[in-house]
Amino acid sequence: MSTALTPDPPIAFAEASELARSQAGFHRVKVGGINITALSDGTVRVYQRDQLRNTTPEEVDQILAKSYEKSPNRASMNSFLIELGDRLLMVDVGAGEVLGPKLNKLSGSLSAIGLGPGDVTDILLTHIHPDHSGGLMVGGRKVFPNAKLHVNKTELDYWASKENAARATGHTLDWFNLFEETVRPYLADGSVQTYDVDVELFPGLRTAAAYGHTPGQVSYILEDRGEKIVFWGDLIHVPEVQFEVPTVTITFDVDQKQAAAQRLKSLADAAEHGYLVAMPHAHFPGIGHVRRDGTGYRWIPIPYVNDAEGS
Repeated sequence: MSTALTPDPPIAFAEASELARSQAGFHRVKVGGINITALSDGTVRVYQRDQLRNTTPEEVDQILAKSYEKSPNRASMNSFLIELGDRLLMVDVGAGEVLGPKLNKLSGSLSAIGLGPGDVTDILLTHIHPDHSGGLMVGGRKVFPNAKLHVNKTELDYWASKENAARATGHTLDWFNLFEETVRPYLADGSVQTYDVDVELFPGLRTAAAYGHTPGQVSYILEDRGEKIVFWGDLIHVPEVQFEVPTVTITFDVDQKQAAAQRLKSLADAAEHGYLVAMPHAHFPGIGHVRRDGTGYRWIPIPYVNDAEGS
């Protein structure tokens, strides 16, 4: 039984750029003995004020103002590279060219650390939305020619369904069409591997259900030497708002009630246990901790570190 979709307002991006030139798009961290690099696919200003639910535009404006932010709010597109043994794993691959000219910076960010898309051995999708899977194909060609694409079977079945696509409207229908353009080529040549949720994909790395935003969204959990990081996917879209008021959802959530419940569960667990969280839409690098703050939560970004010996 498929999930019913509701019509969504259009996605609108601000036209003007804040910067005339691009800048560094990588940030290195270490979890246990494992190297992780946050990689930027770019930043956009997007009018999400009217797309948030369980709130009002006025409340959104007031909360954004506390962080010296306003509508259209800044949204980062972050991916995360994990060096796991002899494998290079990428969690999500950004939007590529499907959401405008300010994005599609992931290959450049990889190049800045001496790697190319062909070096990536495995891609771990949190879910199939164009800002997470659009970067699979650029210019009609596979960006990651040597990578296996790992995706939850529930998620893949949903987006691959012709019946679901036939019922979709608005930009959701566009996303079904983009699935055909960006994910289907990897399916066609046998590069996709599905898994049932809550499994260990690689040593020390497992999946966990995070359903609600999409029917099969997952989080990826990596642990090593007593340290832990959880790659959340789209549990949070507008951090300034949804940390303070976690019940706020967004029109892109397929199941609004389930999405809110999953956010509350994930925030509470991260705050209680103190592990690192990586988020695709938090301000770059999108890695930090969660702390309970009154009836809501507070996002504490990781500090910048540049203490390697030598230049």
